[in-house]
Amino acid sequence: MHDLVIRGGLVVDGTGAEPRKADVAIDNGLITEVGTIAASGKREIDATGHVVTPGWVDIHTHYDGQVTWDPLISPSCWHGVTTVVMGNCGVGFAPARPDKHDWLIELMEGVEDIPGAALAEGIEWNWETFPEYMDSLDRQNRVLDIATQVPHGSVRAYVMGERGARNEAATDEDIEKMAEIVREGVAAGALGFSTSRTMLHLSKNGEPVPGTFANKAELMGIGRALGAAGHGVFEMASDLTPAEEEFNWMKELSAETGLPVTYALLQSPVEPDKWRDMLNLTDEARKQGANVTAQIACRPTGMVLGWQSTVHPFIAHPAYHEYAALPFAERIEKLKDPEVRARIVNDTPREIGTLGNILTKGFDRMFRLENGETLEYEPAADDSVAALAERTGKNPAEIVYDMLMEKDGRGYVYLPLLNYTLFNFDHIHEMMRHPATVLSLSDGGAHCGVICDASFPTYMLTHWVRDRSRGERLPLAEVVRMQTHDTARLYGLNDRGVLAPGMKADVNVIDMDKLRILAPEMVFDLPAEGRRMIQRSEGYRATIVSGAVTFEHGEATGEMPGRLIRGPQRQAASVQAAE
Repeated sequence: MHDLVIRGGLVVDGTGAEPRKADVAIDNGLITEVGTIAASGKREIDATGHVVTPGWVDIHTHYDGQVTWDPLISPSCWHGVTTVVMGNCGVGFAPARPDKHDWLIELMEGVEDIPGAALAEGIEWNWETFPEYMDSLDRQNRVLDIATQVPHGSVRAYVMGERGARNEAATDEDIEKMAEIVREGVAAGALGFSTSRTMLHLSKNGEPVPGTFANKAELMGIGRALGAAGHGVFEMASDLTPAEEEFNWMKELSAETGLPVTYALLQSPVEPDKWRDMLNLTDEARKQGANVTAQIACRPTGMVLGWQSTVHPFIAHPAYHEYAALPFAERIEKLKDPEVRARIVNDTPREIGTLGNILTKGFDRMFRLENGETLEYEPAADDSVAALAERTGKNPAEIVYDMLMEKDGRGYVYLPLLNYTLFNFDHIHEMMRHPATVLSLSDGGAHCGVICDASFPTYMLTHWVRDRSRGERLPLAEVVRMQTHDTARLYGLNDRGVLAPGMKADVNVIDMDKLRILAPEMVFDLPAEGRRMIQRSEGYRATIVSGAVTFEHGEATGEMPGRLIRGPQRQAASVQAAE
């Protein structure tokens, strides 16, 4: 008798193979059989009419603080994610000198929009070194598995103090000390090292994050520490400027160490075709023996703007600030007043920079997010607020105001910033089909006041497989492979991401007909009543981690099989032989 049998589902095994009707047997946390299974299970799940997939592996999250107090790791847990990798973009909380706790919190708050008060109250700081941080994480049980990387910003500040925080050049001695910390972190089980080289990432005080201007000697010195450890991904967020110089050290590092280097790639509104140039350089690097991979997103990097969001279109209107400090319910009552509405929409916003102008005046980039029961993340240009204003003769500011006032002041306006220059997803389709890319960039746990892209895995199935109407869709088997096998393999997690005997029993049972992402909502459930935007889902019949059912019909069962992953994981012999 098996521990668990999932019967009669359409198995999409993560390899890209065609879906097939089959049963899945699980014993002692591993998959033991896939096919027609005669033996019964101590427990059985009827998956008739449902899709059965591996659990999603999300490799780009920022749960570094949240994992210390939240065993659910929400919202990712609501979207079928069974493994998360954090410590991305060079920010994190270890190593941490006792006098740098507040500084690290401000760094994370500035870069990832995670409430500093929540981090200050939620994190207990029972570590200093990176191995001690890992040990602290290892003492807690969760609903899913977590893995982390060593963040450049924390390492630089730990070694160089204020010099590191100010992005001064590292000495040879500094580099060796940083390399040693990275070696220790990888030896303790970190899956790699991360850094940020983009001017989009600023600390709370507006300064570029430590490591932004690190020279080749520093990057190579740290990268060689990974090579000496024998494993580890070198991950970075970068403006790739100048691109040729960035790719030169990236491919040199990967070719020398044999390890993967991965970078974030999004379509830029300034240079809308630059992404193709980057993929051409990636192809060239691979031909020269480097393992370079671009991390891409399945929809735009955008903002969900509302009265409770970090920013909204009237944030720079002086007339709005008369009411900005009021409690939400009281503020909404004031904003309902026609005279107040007229003063705010006709007010002239303060100048708050290029991004601020887009937030307050970019009506050609603003869209209604909710369309009935669906969320529209691929709207046509004709659906913009500017286009609607032109058709109706209304002031676009009035249209936006009224959208925000829907649902008793909880309406949302969608503002895609990156990855949507041409108002369609055709370039994303092309990116996802490219052999040198991997699906990523959900930023789970981050940008709490304006974004909830932890729903990416569900969106891949609802939009790209089932619902897309403005271009080509993607096959189910391909989409499942992208966010299971492919993401797991990049980080050396070779024990998961495929439904086959010997593999870790991380599984989703999904009702594709009922699968949907619910509308965003702002909640105040972080420590210190911190704010965050969440999205739940419907249609996940069950999520299983290491053979234990953690969620059924969207509700947690109380099972906590999740563990800290330490280092690369071995592939099952049966899968290795098949591949």
